[in-house]
Amino acid sequence: MLAVSFGQALWLIIVSFLFIAYLMMLFSVIMDIFRDPELGGVAKAIWAVALIFFPLVTLLIYLIVRGRGMAERSIKQQTEAQQAFDSYVRDVAGADPATSLATAAQLHEQGKISDDEYAKLKAKIIG
Repeated sequence: MLAVSFGQALWLIIVSFLFIAYLMMLFSVIMDIFRDPELGGVAKAIWAVALIFFPLVTLLIYLIVRGRGMAERSIKQQTEAQQAFDSYVRDVAGADPATSLATAAQLHEQGKISDDEYAKLKAKIIG
């Protein structure tokens, strides 16, 4: 039988949490190194090699030296992703209400839809 004391279990939880937090920071820094267009190839290689051989020290130095830029690049990437998503939604959703209303009016004038159908479409488009 495996007997584990409360202190050992608590210590395992704390160490596991710190290790996972370290890995998350490490992956964030690695992603930021390769995402930064201003950082040259040699500088990226130096940061990557330093992270391999001196991971904790390099991680802390990177966060101190380039932490603000890291946050700005992250915000910029999220903003660009949101704009791309909004553009995609607009493309998929179709025309704006004014264009839809003009199209419905044109169909009504041509006699392709009845007065009742036009009224329903207009109510739906207007909201």
